Amino acid sequence: MEKRFAVSLVLALTVVLTAACGGNNAGNNNAGTAANSGSNNAAATNDAGTTDAGTATNAPSDLSGTIKVLTQRTDYVNDGTFDRYAAKFKGKYPNAKIEFEGLTNYATDIQVRLTTGEAGDVLMIPAGLATSEYGKYFEPLPDEWFNNVYFADNTLFDGKRYGLSTGVNTQGIVYNKKAFAAAGIDKVPTTLDELYADAEKLKAAKITPLYMNYGAQWPMGNWGDGSAWYVNGDPQFATKQVSEDAPFQLDNAWGTLATIGRTFVEKGYVEKDLYTNNWEMSKGEVASGKAAMYFLGNWVIPQIIGAGAASEDIGFFPLPYDNSGKYNAPLGSDYFVAVSKDSKNKDLAKAWVEFFVKESGYVEDSGFMPIDKSAQSSIPQLAEFQALNPTLIESEATDPKYNEIANKAQIGIGTGDYVQEYIVADDLKAAFDKLNKKWKDAKTALGY
Repeated sequence: MEKRFAVSLVLALTVVLTAACGGNNAGNNNAGTAANSGSNNAAATNDAGTTDAGTATNAPSDLSGTIKVLTQRTDYVNDGTFDRYAAKFKGKYPNAKIEFEGLTNYATDIQVRLTTGEAGDVLMIPAGLATSEYGKYFEPLPDEWFNNVYFADNTLFDGKRYGLSTGVNTQGIVYNKKAFAAAGIDKVPTTLDELYADAEKLKAAKITPLYMNYGAQWPMGNWGDGSAWYVNGDPQFATKQVSEDAPFQLDNAWGTLATIGRTFVEKGYVEKDLYTNNWEMSKGEVASGKAAMYFLGNWVIPQIIGAGAASEDIGFFPLPYDNSGKYNAPLGSDYFVAVSKDSKNKDLAKAWVEFFVKESGYVEDSGFMPIDKSAQSSIPQLAEFQALNPTLIESEATDPKYNEIANKAQIGIGTGDYVQEYIVADDLKAAFDKLNKKWKDAKTALGY
């Protein structure tokens, strides 16, 4: 069932607090940028407070030992931000030690780590993992953690919740206002034709219109599973594909997004060095105005500011994916943080998870909206986003069969790999036909 949120009601909660600041990292793939991750359980109906997932940690100050945290935030590992969080945590638990390991290609690497038992003590749940698999890899979390928070049931399976959202995102075009002005653009585009026209102006001004980050792979999910559900206007878009033999069509949301992405590539509106992973470098390009736009979530805004841009020079507007002048935009979770089933110090790991989300400052540093529905957060760029009146659609839990089929078909939901293929394919229909065959064969093999 769709949950549509009038922007005046939803964004009122998000634009009245102080602006978030700090860095961010490639690991915020759109499993988690305001997208329906596809890793949830639509069939589960248990309410918070009725499960036996455990009790709140309320960990005593004498909790001790060492835990390892696996993270997609390689920038926060490298710049000392996580060390700052660990020092704050140590103030509460003096005998605890937190170690961090950053995975550059988290979405892919963590899948391997889970199967080899090398997933540390705390980790982010990969988007491509079906909720039916959560019990194999993660420890249930206390029920009381999920009162009055967004996406409380997105990691619910068989009455247990396994992951806590690390922040709330929306998604659209983040842009450099100085780059727009240099190209003679005096207002943001509100239709697809205007977006293309502005891209042409930017190209003529020798400014890269949009840094796609094709080579990094994970951002490519925005041109596929990361956005198809809200462009379609249905948070159950992925779940409904379980009953379809050929979900990838030119005339549905998959085709809409693929066509826009392909147009940007074909017309030279993206970076010239398409195949190299230049994620970190790209932030400086957008910050300086050498590149004008990203198609990403609000989480990237503090990264661009951290790369040297003034906050007032960075703006944000919904993706105009057609010429109607109206938009859907998502309200979704970033990664869900979980405790590994294999952890030898689960109490300390749980204490870190709760601290990380609620006290460390990570949510604010990353430019996320708070997961607490009663909390407020102000990011100036969201006021601009709000003024364009998008219809915000909250992501919902997805039938785990969706990810089971995708995994069997080797279609990398949350990784962007399959999107890379069709964005540069000679024939989009042929590329979709190939995906549809893999999808149908997987469905048949699984008995769905």
